[in-house]
Amino acid sequence: MSTTTRREAVRQALDASAGFRSAQDLYAALRAEGSKIGLTTVYRALQALSDSGEIDVLRTDDGEAVYRACGSESHHHHLVCRVCSTAVEVEGPAVERWAAEMGEAHGFTGVTHSVEIFGTCGPCSRRA
Repeated sequence: MSTTTRREAVRQALDASAGFRSAQDLYAALRAEGSKIGLTTVYRALQALSDSGEIDVLRTDDGEAVYRACGSESHHHHLVCRVCSTAVEVEGPAVERWAAEMGEAHGFTGVTHSVEIFGTCGPCSRRA
């Protein structure tokens, strides 16, 4: 299996997933489908997909990296459920302005940022 084929298998597993998934979850799903892919290969594929902007990556409250297929080509932020990992892409013009202003105020150029807002989604709140 070529590197491109393995990367595409990981991408397809993410496309089939709702919400964010850990590398271990993706590895288990691929193995359950009969793939011989290794966990290290899954991590490498996820890194390549992240570097190319094809997937979103965020860190959970406990520091674990989780991934999902990127639903947007443009810069965006996420509202993420702590319980079920459902994620919603949200616009944040106030955050964009604030980040630019903070960079300028401190003499920084080329300022970028990443914003993930964690909470509990409506369906999970109703089940609690």
